[in-house]
Amino acid sequence: MSIPSLTLRPATAADAPLIAAMHTASWQATYRNLLPAAFLDDEVGTERATWWRARMEAPGGDRRLVLIAELNETTPVGFVCVERQPDSPWGVLLDNLHTLPAWQGIGVGKRLMQAAQDWARARGESQIYLYVLEGNTAAIAFYERQGWQYSGAEPDRMGGADITALRYIYRLNAL
Repeated sequence: MSIPSLTLRPATAADAPLIAAMHTASWQATYRNLLPAAFLDDEVGTERATWWRARMEAPGGDRRLVLIAELNETTPVGFVCVERQPDSPWGVLLDNLHTLPAWQGIGVGKRLMQAAQDWARARGESQIYLYVLEGNTAAIAFYERQGWQYSGAEPDRMGGADITALRYIYRLNAL
């Protein structure tokens, strides 16, 4: 399904609070049974606000793309962040891809993912990768439907809990 009124716009440092709020809402809905409730209910908002403020103000913005998806150019419904990783054997990192729960299933994630892939491809990259939490079955199914392939698992820590991050890769075809 296509959304004719969906636009993608580059994020600026001034958008850090908006991105953090969307990131928080996404994690609270998606990770409810994967991360501690105390983290999701009490800490994640502050943690994400601090993290996004620092990221959007950090040097190296030329090696990253952050886009905000908006319906009718006024209603933010998701965002994507993709970043070149110079020393990574996996290619470009699709670090964040979030659609607010009320807008999932209507094509926002596909559009954001395509924009990230196009950005990486335009920079001569041949592969893009991401991490998804083990147990996030909806996201895993979404990535696999889009042609992403599982390529490994790594232990990590998030919200005070030990987790397993599954790595998925997508080979970019030349234009």
